[in-house]
Amino acid sequence: MDSIEAAFASSRPGEPLPLGSLHQLIDLAAGRPPEERRRLLLGVADLYHSVGGQTDAPPALTEVFVAMVRAAEQDIRRVLAERLADAAWAPADLMRLLAADAIEIARPVIAASPLLLDEDLLTLLEEASLEHQVQVALRPNLGPGPARAILDRGEPAVMTALAANRTARVGAEDMARLVEKARFIAALRAPLTRHPRLGEALALRLYQWVGDALKQAIAQRFSLDAAALTAAVSQAARDAVEAADGQAAQLAAKLQAGGQLRPATLMRALREKNLDLFIHALALLSRLETEALRRALRGDSARPLFLACAAAGLDRAAFPALLREVRQLNLGLPHDPDGEAWRPPERSPTQAAYEFRLLTAPDGRPSV
Repeated sequence: MDSIEAAFASSRPGEPLPLGSLHQLIDLAAGRPPEERRRLLLGVADLYHSVGGQTDAPPALTEVFVAMVRAAEQDIRRVLAERLADAAWAPADLMRLLAADAIEIARPVIAASPLLLDEDLLTLLEEASLEHQVQVALRPNLGPGPARAILDRGEPAVMTALAANRTARVGAEDMARLVEKARFIAALRAPLTRHPRLGEALALRLYQWVGDALKQAIAQRFSLDAAALTAAVSQAARDAVEAADGQAAQLAAKLQAGGQLRPATLMRALREKNLDLFIHALALLSRLETEALRRALRGDSARPLFLACAAAGLDRAAFPALLREVRQLNLGLPHDPDGEAWRPPERSPTQAAYEFRLLTAPDGRPSV
């Protein structure tokens, strides 16, 4: 290093180091044993720091420093990454290079480097390995932008790491998204019950999806009484039913608008285990009310359902198979104590709809 330091000392203030002298660093490193190359690179790092780091170091020195790191062995890059992890004076390009390196090298840099900006973290989330993404999610004081990007990408392992990061600046809306995702991703539940940004309202939503041990932890943390918890679970269950029903209604309307809603859609919905879609599709095809159709599905006779399907244009020969599918999804209902008494004579769709309304009328109205 003596010749290089002498070259630096001979240059005038503000004047970049001679490229020839700097390139001697790379030539000097070539062919040397690994331990010597490691000492040389760490010496260059010290030199870079001593001349003012990224703010004052000659651009050529920065360029050669980065080039030497690119050419170094993995073990040397790992040692350098650990040394520079929290350095504010290091070249930003070098820290981005190390952050995208093998995870053993990248981990301390992603965790601590003040030179990695949100856009750098977003690039890692988009382009780097799953292990890198997890490390980004665990970064102390992670900003709301990368946190939201993690939720948008929806990778369970990365979201779980984010839930475990108690210093991440997760906004209220994104915290609610994490809790909602815990409905389907069990690994999110335990870290969320301990998360400092979990409020009582979200805790009540989370309560319905966790096991007994986590239920107890939530109840103790927020001092929730049994009545409040029972009410919350009941309301959440109603919300889930309404949400599923709303999605089914939208899908049925979309199929109708696209000219794709046909009697065959009814059987397809049942075979896909989507009873809500069946009801809304039947309502649109038959022009009958959904609540009346729900009453028909709870009834003691299959005749109202047969009439609704006839009003929708379903071939009567297809009804027995449809009835079997409905009963599998609907606790065996509708019952049919009279065997095939639901088989009335041939009806037009209009007549079938009229008879259906009479049969399913609420108490106090005429029926047949």
